[in-house]
Amino acid sequence: MKVLNLYAGIGGNRKLWKNVEVTAVEKDKQIANIYKKYFPNDKVIIGDAHQYLLDHYEEFDFIWASPPCQSHSRQRKMGVEIGQNKIVYPDMKLYQEILLLQGYFKGKWVIENVIGWYEPLIKAKKIQRHWIWSNFPITKIDLEADNIKNGTIDFWQEKLGFDLSGFELDNRKDQVLRNCVHPKMGEHILNMAFKETQSTLTT
Repeated sequence: MKVLNLYAGIGGNRKLWKNVEVTAVEKDKQIANIYKKYFPNDKVIIGDAHQYLLDHYEEFDFIWASPPCQSHSRQRKMGVEIGQNKIVYPDMKLYQEILLLQGYFKGKWVIENVIGWYEPLIKAKKIQRHWIWSNFPITKIDLEADNIKNGTIDFWQEKLGFDLSGFELDNRKDQVLRNCVHPKMGEHILNMAFKETQSTLTT
């Protein structure tokens, strides 16, 4: 099965996937290098995930996208209200990608983002701290809260199964971990898409 993993980050959503051929797109070279360490058999492209989706969506069976969430987040909106952040336009690439996949993609797809400060312009499912859009049903999954502010970097590295100690991230480790989708959620969603339990598959 050919999978496209867009805005791949360090690969939290991908960590428990098995028997898949993954192409990952991540624009940040430092973060992409961490992904390569943990998933050396994946094809990793350092580039623009938004454009890559438009150019290559027909080549895959399953597409996961986690577009930038900052402009949609409640936390950033709160920062605007107390004068810490400037007002910015919400990044509408999120909705462009949803509409492209709804209208043209024949396979299974999911787009993940944070629960935003506004009602979603396209109806989404709330799972944990995420908005989820997909073309297949996804049941909720019972996971512990995964907000990085509730624990230390070391705690969340262990919890998520990523050791960032050997990587230079310009003091962004907390942000990278905060943006990481819990591996069990990624596994659960792929299970729902294809009615197979990843944990029972052999690599």
